[in-house]
Amino acid sequence: MNSLTCTKLDREAFEALVADHPDVVVPLEQTPYWAEFESAMGRNAYGIWAYYDAGSPVALASYLLLERRFRNSLVVVNGPTWFAERTPEAEQRLVETVLDQFKDDPAVDPLYIRMQVQHPNPPVTDPIEHGWYEREIVVDLRPDEKAIAAGFRPNARNCIRKARKTGVEVRFIDASERTEVFRRELYPIMEETAERDQFASFGSDFYETLLDTLGDKARLGVAYLEGRAVCWLISTEYRGHAVYLFAGSSYAARQSNAAYLLLWETFLVLKAAGNTACGLTGIVSDNYPQLINVTSFKRNFSKNVVTLPTTYDIPLNPVKYRIVAGALKARRTLPGRVRELVAKARDLKARSLKTRNRREAEGQL
Repeated sequence: MNSLTCTKLDREAFEALVADHPDVVVPLEQTPYWAEFESAMGRNAYGIWAYYDAGSPVALASYLLLERRFRNSLVVVNGPTWFAERTPEAEQRLVETVLDQFKDDPAVDPLYIRMQVQHPNPPVTDPIEHGWYEREIVVDLRPDEKAIAAGFRPNARNCIRKARKTGVEVRFIDASERTEVFRRELYPIMEETAERDQFASFGSDFYETLLDTLGDKARLGVAYLEGRAVCWLISTEYRGHAVYLFAGSSYAARQSNAAYLLLWETFLVLKAAGNTACGLTGIVSDNYPQLINVTSFKRNFSKNVVTLPTTYDIPLNPVKYRIVAGALKARRTLPGRVRELVAKARDLKARSLKTRNRREAEGQL
């Protein structure tokens, strides 16, 4: 199978390539703007490459180099982006090209490359850990305001009305004030959200850096009740496609339905800015059962569920990869297995003691 040719893109070349394909949705994570954010966070944004077949663009991929003990990896976050038809043969050619490309790159020594693959065939394998959601709700922003709202579940429309009656006010924070407002008023809400829903949040610097580096490609919306921030969301937009990326809500927001009004007002602002769709990011799937907590809320706003290709690993050293993957799996499962064995031992001991007591009692009759 003939390999594709690949070319590293600077920002000008990237913009020229995507401008030639106006109908292709290019995730922000696959752009130089997101690479700048990764770099600002101290990560190694390794570069963006375009892949061609006889001069025609097939795909592009932005790589993040993650350096960890025994398992350096190149990760394509929410990509690659495809310009050509994503057939099994085309995808296999891309996989083989990427393997050849980074085997011969003296600057990196990755154990594997991680990317979304729609037609997995060897050497593609299940990932050491999953890296991106597989299903999301997407809201169509092209209809008029009334038609968009008509696509919501009645519960969402009722909650929006209730929030207004309660006195919830939505504001979009000016770029010059976003980081200070986030640090002072909003990050405590993120900490409350993480504790309530039992997940580990990023530090405040992550969100502040995101807002700073993405500039006009990000918005920060906040819902206030009686002058106090009760929930917030960060949305992004690029080439007419918006994403509801991060959010946090307090107990007061839940009581006042503030999150419903905030998202609705965000849709209107994004639509007015020329965006034609807004992705609500991940919902529950086989590999992400933990997303059940946010799925019910997101389903209120659209029935349109979009399936994304699953993230897989492409090992460059298959033998070492299997050893490392096995060790990591054992490390993750061992504590649970130990707890299971301890519980079984306790149960066995309790049953043995119960049997002995019963026999002693029978012997005294």
